[in-house]
Amino acid sequence: MTATKSDDGFVTDIVESCPDCGRDTVHEVEIEIRTENEHSDNAAFSREPYRVSTCTGCGRTTAVRMNNVRGL
Repeated sequence: MTATKSDDGFVTDIVESCPDCGRDTVHEVEIEIRTENEHSDNAAFSREPYRVSTCTGCGRTTAVRMNNVRGL
């Protein structure tokens, strides 16, 4: 993964390898809070952060639970 920064220091482009495209493409990346078990009595307490990445080349979206993210 590589990132391009603007003059003010903000990340503008995140380039990652896409398994569907087979290319290194710009990805839109965001952090999303998801409820893992919506039908549980404890649903309000089962929310976890996920890293959601969408390839701008082919549109493939992947989501990885943040405590499982390694090597990005």
